[in-house]
Amino acid sequence: MLRRHRSALPALLVTGLYGAALTVAVVVALISGSLGPLWWLTLFATVTEGVAATGQNLLLLVLAGLSWAWGIWQILRGPLAGPPPQQDRNTLRLRVALYVATATTWLLHVTASSMWADATVIDSAAMWVVVLLFMRVLGRDRQYTRGAGVLGYGGFTVIGVLDLVGWPVPDGAELICGLAGLAWTALVLRAQGYDDRWGTATVAYGIAALVAPIFLVLAALPFPDEGSAVEALGVVSSVLIMIWLARSAHDLAAPRHQPAAQTTLEA
Repeated sequence: MLRRHRSALPALLVTGLYGAALTVAVVVALISGSLGPLWWLTLFATVTEGVAATGQNLLLLVLAGLSWAWGIWQILRGPLAGPPPQQDRNTLRLRVALYVATATTWLLHVTASSMWADATVIDSAAMWVVVLLFMRVLGRDRQYTRGAGVLGYGGFTVIGVLDLVGWPVPDGAELICGLAGLAWTALVLRAQGYDDRWGTATVAYGIAALVAPIFLVLAALPFPDEGSAVEALGVVSSVLIMIWLARSAHDLAAPRHQPAAQTTLEA
């Protein structure tokens, strides 16, 4: 396992350290009844006042922690070991943009209580760049595919800036941008599925990230008054997105035995 990926050893060490810290936090919660360490380690925030260390809350937070651990391993282990294929400038730029978008998605959780609006603008802008570069790497595309991504993530960037300066956001703008972003993601996943530069597992993570919010909302319905349920399940969705972004970058640098086929984005 350690020889299959270029950065497997550092990834394993970081994952192990996080797993050890998670275990200690769980033990502290079980012994003292305090969710503080576990809450901070999984949701990157101070524990909500009045939340008790019930079995349900512990289970949800452990689920979020295990998601982070799996995400750390998937992201930090890097591409498959071996000589990377020849890459053009657009491919190299896309890889960098994908890694930056992975980091900014994580940043949204770390800074949720202090600079949420700033992090949202940064993350949306990073995804906007990913949209533009993805189209170049995939090949010829229909205009409305690019338009969906620009409208979605470019629109969220503008909304974030308006929020920062205190200007009103048009009604329905967030819904329109959200739907456009989902449409772009679906079209890109379809294109990745027909392109041998990306593996089946990478596409599967992308599909899971696309549909996860629906299942997570349904899973949170039995806990209408539990903010911990919504936040913990939201972590699962974000981690899936991060894994898809990072693996999309990893796959572009994975060794290949034959040149990648030229594909077009059919939308």
